[in-house]
Amino acid sequence: MRLYFATGNKNKLLEFQNFLGPEGIDIEHLDISYPEIRSDDIAKIAASGAKYVCFKAKKTVIVEDSGLFINSLNSFPGTYTKWVHQKIGHDGLFRLLEGKDRKAEFRTCIGICKPGDEPLTFSGAVKGTITREEKGINGWGHDSIFIPVGHDRTWAENQDIKATESHRINAIKKLLDWLKENK
Repeated sequence: MRLYFATGNKNKLLEFQNFLGPEGIDIEHLDISYPEIRSDDIAKIAASGAKYVCFKAKKTVIVEDSGLFINSLNSFPGTYTKWVHQKIGHDGLFRLLEGKDRKAEFRTCIGICKPGDEPLTFSGAVKGTITREEKGINGWGHDSIFIPVGHDRTWAENQDIKATESHRINAIKKLLDWLKENK
């Protein structure tokens, strides 16, 4: 089986390929950008993107949207995580969290759409804590500042944890289950 993944993030592409490839599902990069609607609901963003790309490509496509939702900041940055990271980085986030609770949740949603169908979505989440400084040299994005519940190291310090227990992996597992049932 082959799915086309519309993303500008090569790291996300590799995570999908590494997890789904051994299951016999080829993930091919699709170089189609799409307008990202503004919403606090990542499922709406993923569904909208999948429908748009499917219409353009005329193929079964997937898109993915993720966000870091920090409890003490009323779920900020949430669906604006990418843009906040580009503007203020980890140091800016640390300043926003000074004196505040650091509990957070990473959420992701995968949208899949087949030509002629409405999109479906599969969500995953992982609770954790934001560190006070970057830790670890591996990974990307916020891997160096997020410690998942039940662990004492960031994803950047232990990529094995992220490869098996991340928000994205949780959503990919749900997608895989659906794909197996709907071949």
